Amino acid sequence: MADSTQRFDFVIAANRLPVDRVVDADGNVEWHRSPGGLVTAMESVMSERDGVWVGWAGEAGEAPAPFDEGGMRLHPVPLSEEEVAGYYEGFSNDTLWPIYHDVIVPAQFHRKWWQLYREVNERFAQALADVAAEGATVWVHDYQLQLVPALLRQLRSDVRIGWFDHIPFPPVELFGQLPWRAAILEGLLGADFLGFQRPGDAENFLRACRRHLGMTVKGDVVHVGKTTGGHDVRAASVPISVDFSSMDELARRPEVRRRAKEIRASLGDPSVLLLGIDRLDYTKGIRHRLKAYEELLRDGHLDGSDTTFVQIATPSRERIDAYIDLREHVESAVGRINGEYSDIGSPAMEYLHQSHPREELAALYLAADIMLVTPLRDGMNLVAKEYVSCRHDNGGALVLSEFTGAAEELKEAYLVNPHDTVGLKRTIMDAIGASPAERSRRMKALRRRVRRNDVQHWAASFLEQLEAAPGRPARHTRPATLEREEREGRVDALEHQRQLDAQEDEAHATDEEA
Repeated sequence: MADSTQRFDFVIAANRLPVDRVVDADGNVEWHRSPGGLVTAMESVMSERDGVWVGWAGEAGEAPAPFDEGGMRLHPVPLSEEEVAGYYEGFSNDTLWPIYHDVIVPAQFHRKWWQLYREVNERFAQALADVAAEGATVWVHDYQLQLVPALLRQLRSDVRIGWFDHIPFPPVELFGQLPWRAAILEGLLGADFLGFQRPGDAENFLRACRRHLGMTVKGDVVHVGKTTGGHDVRAASVPISVDFSSMDELARRPEVRRRAKEIRASLGDPSVLLLGIDRLDYTKGIRHRLKAYEELLRDGHLDGSDTTFVQIATPSRERIDAYIDLREHVESAVGRINGEYSDIGSPAMEYLHQSHPREELAALYLAADIMLVTPLRDGMNLVAKEYVSCRHDNGGALVLSEFTGAAEELKEAYLVNPHDTVGLKRTIMDAIGASPAERSRRMKALRRRVRRNDVQHWAASFLEQLEAAPGRPARHTRPATLEREEREGRVDALEHQRQLDAQEDEAHATDEEA
């Protein structure tokens, strides 16, 4: 059991802790690793550092005492039922989430929600101030905690603060709809460095500072006036990734490969197996891809007796009306497709509204011929990168929305506009009809890129830029020769992997010449 008065040099803050509370049949409480992109990304980062993760434990009421789980020190922050409803389900997910995702559904504006959002952010800031050591690095994550940087800065001027945005940052015209736009921008400007998924997101933030706060912006630096702190804040793109080595190793395990074959056999060994894995969220484009698939079956381009589409839809925000409506629409569409196009033992659709462990996901990735990642708007979408990481066989094809952050990097995917049903249908058929050599060429290139820009690279890049942030001097001067030696040491540690990259590049070039 950790002492709540302990101080740490490295502190993570996120809305949720990376674990879920589980009570077994005997009433014993256990903590299990949570699903989700942030948890997956940060797990390896935390495992290499002596730090603490501050966040909500997932249940309303008193917070548990700080504890250790899975090699991480966890410091819970309490939320009441009212705060869960107003701060989380309300302001975070019914006000901010729609605005930041192109207003796919209308945003709701309630002053009470804003009050609760601010109060919870204040509680997080105080918790961070309590656990951060002198001169600590504090890394705040995502849209639920946009006020924390400035609030923490008021409590602890000695710490270095970074904030990372896991979702899109909206164009200034959409962001400007928020009645509390100035307060949110001022909250973020308490940080030393702000990281975004795409260059366009960082540019949207800089434009918002210029238009809504009248700040001076030069390049990627905001010059904050004395009335709001008197320092400079840098905003730049630092795209997140996955733990490539871990996913690659997992997918190579004999039991996972056997499970992939079992999955196909259980579905009647279809000639074509399509796969979608998403949270059940209106931003993910699930309805659009179901419409495209249904039309391909209706028009005879695909045969439902020999094609199966597996859609995994992880439960999400089930008390919010827009999500309730989405689930009803999706389940109705799945029933209609199966009713019209399935044969006994050969389902046209397999729909699962549940979470799955990493091993099962890796098996599904290996089993799928076509991976459909078609959000209407997404910050990054780590499912696309997980799929690529698991395809050590260089097989499969990735159909990827242009409106994901992943599309900025994964250019060899089959890129598509998910709003264009005709184009989506055509792209799916192009991926299905591609030759094995073409699929292999694309997948090799995708795997090289994800391997080189993995989650460790992302974390190191973010933390290096935070340390070099322009607003405040470095906390300690280090000889340039020492820094150079450390960089060279990191290069030596990666030399073996780079040799593998070079071998694969040479083989890829030979394939292309042939």
